[in-house]
Amino acid sequence: VEGDRASVAIVGGKLGDLIGPDGATLEALQELTRLAVAQSTGVRSRLMLDVGGYRAKRRADLTSLAAETARRVAASGQPERLSPMNPFERKVVHDVIASVAGVHSESEGEEPRRRVVVLPDR
Repeated sequence: VEGDRASVAIVGGKLGDLIGPDGATLEALQELTRLAVAQSTGVRSRLMLDVGGYRAKRRADLTSLAAETARRVAASGQPERLSPMNPFERKVVHDVIASVAGVHSESEGEEPRRRVVVLPDR
């Protein structure tokens, strides 16, 4: 359990097929797992599934991206739009941006093209 969320990690060799392109298969497996838990328990689960450390690495990469983007936006005063991300990725970015003075973030667009915009504080 991490925070208030159950976390399941699948480890081993050659797990790329379970991750899929840009984590798409992992996202689908996570949703199926959440649905199975909800059906068994009657409660919607916030379960987080990671395969082969993909989410952990992605979290680290997004943390760096968000911090660098926040620094650029704070210095330039110009907003920056990031690439579309899934809800997990957007939350990681929003959390990092929230900890940086002088900037804030918003999400824009519709799934699956929803993205984070980093804006200077006015």
